[in-house]
Amino acid sequence: MSCNNLLYANVAAVVGPGFVAVNITFRNTAGASKHQAVAVRNGADLSAFYSCSFEGYQDTLYTHSLRQFFRECDIYGTVDFIFGNAAVVFQNCNLYPRLPMANQFNAITAQGRTDPNQNTGISIHNCTVRAADDLASSTGGIPATKTYLGRPWKEYSRTVYMQSYIDIVVDTAGWREWNGDFALSTLYYGEHDNRGPGSDTANRVTWPGYHVINATDAESFTLSSFLLADNWLPQTGVAYTRGLI
Repeated sequence: MSCNNLLYANVAAVVGPGFVAVNITFRNTAGASKHQAVAVRNGADLSAFYSCSFEGYQDTLYTHSLRQFFRECDIYGTVDFIFGNAAVVFQNCNLYPRLPMANQFNAITAQGRTDPNQNTGISIHNCTVRAADDLASSTGGIPATKTYLGRPWKEYSRTVYMQSYIDIVVDTAGWREWNGDFALSTLYYGEHDNRGPGSDTANRVTWPGYHVINATDAESFTLSSFLLADNWLPQTGVAYTRGLI
């Protein structure tokens, strides 16, 4: 993934602090063959998206920076379709891997933390990971395309899935390398208390940075802890769950 031209392909770029979007569809119609095609680039601190849809293929949602919250949203894409270096929580959202181009794989996330001291990462809490209709129907419900929970865009990439439903669309390895052994010992990828046929961690990657985490560690990635949500989310009017369910 190269970001050199991404800023020129946005459907929407958000920068204003305290931005709130409700019931909006953001769609990039470039198609899978156009490679990187961002629907939204969000760099707005204390921003919230409720009941929105983000539709694209590669690099759909660029969670660029600062603190962000997505609730009951639908996100569609193929390669690295949620990426960036924000501190972001997705809660009660639907993540839909789509049918990519031939010989491509799907990666839901590509988190870009560049320093271990950055309080950034992607937290996916009580969400649903399920194949979009085009991918599910391509092979009668069991997609041949390999789909992964994420891969490390930058050296200290950090992503956690917790208390979410993961369907059969996700490969048993769970995660994919970016390039050889790059970042495999410095990344932080965690899974906690997920459910569904794709949630079994028995055959997951064995990288040093991958962890099946307990409730205490998972609590660090909840809204109240990770984004200090009680200090600002009530003012947005968007519903949220403070901690683990």
